[in-house]
Amino acid sequence: MLRKISYFWLHHIHPRLITLIAVLGIGGLGISLLILFIVAKLAEEVLEKEAFVFDKTFLLWLHQFANPTLDKLMLFITQIGDPTTVIIVAGVTLAILWWRNYRLEIMVFILNCLGGLILNTGLKLFFSKPRPQLWKQLIVETSYSFPSGHAIGSVILYGFITFLLTTFYPKYSPIIYTLAVILIGAIGISRLYLGVHWLTDIIAGYGVGFLWLMICIIILKLQRLKQGEMTSGRSARI
Repeated sequence: MLRKISYFWLHHIHPRLITLIAVLGIGGLGISLLILFIVAKLAEEVLEKEAFVFDKTFLLWLHQFANPTLDKLMLFITQIGDPTTVIIVAGVTLAILWWRNYRLEIMVFILNCLGGLILNTGLKLFFSKPRPQLWKQLIVETSYSFPSGHAIGSVILYGFITFLLTTFYPKYSPIIYTLAVILIGAIGISRLYLGVHWLTDIIAGYGVGFLWLMICIIILKLQRLKQGEMTSGRSARI
């Protein structure tokens, strides 16, 4: 029995695990597992209809800073994560990738976006968590609350674009990553400020988006490695 388990580990699990660590890194793998644990715990509590005390407390605390100037700013920021804006940004990104002849990146980018849409729609319907109604809101949302679609979409879309930009322009990676974190964080805060999501919705949305983004990045990296090996093999035969 032990021999069979050892054989299965060495020939099936171990090679894949080594490849995953090589592509994602030990730190990235550790972060992904931690995020998976957090998302799983939040999902379990939501399924059990457990209320998060800090959800309501945080929203009421944040709402005390509301003013007309911040209202306009947050409405503008939240529109960056709206479906219309996301579709436009995704379309422009696809057009640029097609123009630059990045066919592999196009396929993975489409997978990334479609997967995000399916995850967002499916998870909202599965959990069916009502949105907060703590004050008169500036916008009306009719879908369910958990997880936040804006959080998922911003991480998946702008996160993937960030990865591509840092790949093409590694010299500017610190600036690109900083701007991406600020943008994605601002979109999440805008949803909380406007009172259309609980804090746990945003946390779960970021978590789900990050995990799916990592899967797509791993797929892209593995395909790039495969293409590189095939190119090297053809060159060696020539």
